[in-house]
Amino acid sequence: MKHLALLLVACVLCVRCNQHEKKKHEHSKHLVTNPILKDTAITKDYVCQIHAIRHIEIRALEKGYLQSVFVDEGQKLRKGQPMFKIMPSVYQAEVGRAKAEASIADIELKNTQLLADSDVVSPNELALSKAKFSKAKAVLNLAKTHLKFTDIYAPFPGIMNRLEARKGSLLDEGELLTTLSDNSKMWVYFNVPEAEYLDFMNSDQRERQRNVSLLMANNQVFDQEGVVKTIEGEFNNETGNIAFRATFPNPKGLLRHGETGSILMKIPLNNALLIPQKATFEVLDKTYVFVVSKEGTVHQKEVQIGAELPHLFVVSKGLTTTDRILLDGLRLVRDGQKIEQQYTAPAKVLTSLDLYAE
Repeated sequence: MKHLALLLVACVLCVRCNQHEKKKHEHSKHLVTNPILKDTAITKDYVCQIHAIRHIEIRALEKGYLQSVFVDEGQKLRKGQPMFKIMPSVYQAEVGRAKAEASIADIELKNTQLLADSDVVSPNELALSKAKFSKAKAVLNLAKTHLKFTDIYAPFPGIMNRLEARKGSLLDEGELLTTLSDNSKMWVYFNVPEAEYLDFMNSDQRERQRNVSLLMANNQVFDQEGVVKTIEGEFNNETGNIAFRATFPNPKGLLRHGETGSILMKIPLNNALLIPQKATFEVLDKTYVFVVSKEGTVHQKEVQIGAELPHLFVVSKGLTTTDRILLDGLRLVRDGQKIEQQYTAPAKVLTSLDLYAE
């Protein structure tokens, strides 16, 4: 009886071992698939600088003491709103003197006119009186202009920056008072390498590529879309880049002059050859895949990556749609090894990835 029991136990263990080997054999099959051709798009990002569509310096037009400051830093101004007043006493005196001289010249002209009508003075003397009167009027207009320059108004609606001078400061002509920014629209500048510039200009879908998005410093995408309207005329010889300018509406005034961010530009790719990223591995900065023959033999093959998508690579060289590549177990196989393969259609593979391709 004891021997019979041992025999039964041995049989059970043998059956279990066979089942385990069978399951292990079943699970040793490796998934393989093909690269797939698909129209998609990649999003490239470029570091950018944000500028107000109008950003100017407000400077003193005349020399004198800063008598009044009517605005504050960061204030929104309307067009024509008073900003600064430079002490006008000297310029008011000049206007008074110019008025007096103009009055004298006017009286002299009238007297000379009467004498000329009576042939008492020559026509030349009358012409000289007229010239003196015209000169006096010009001096008066100039004095009034200088007096007008003591009042400084906002030339357009905008946001005022830091005050560079305080009330009571002695100003020189041309001294900086503040800056003013019109943030209704923003100009966003970003640099594009020469090769990408040529692709942009030669693309059949160039108009689509003109629409761009702005990733702000807090990693949030700005809620308005921009349009590339201007490309500079020259490349930077040091960097090999050329500057693009995109215009963004800024209705809420969120963007300010001097901000930074990243421009996001979608670039369409027609008939791109796609493979899952998980099917690749790197050796000494080179990218490889395992290509599987019909007989199941694994061969290591180098590929060149043209672009990167979420969970996918765009292959520019090294594969065709007829190649079968290994999807899983890359660390468990070696070059020249023969494996059992289980084919999965590439479309099914794509649906299993967290991918948003167009």
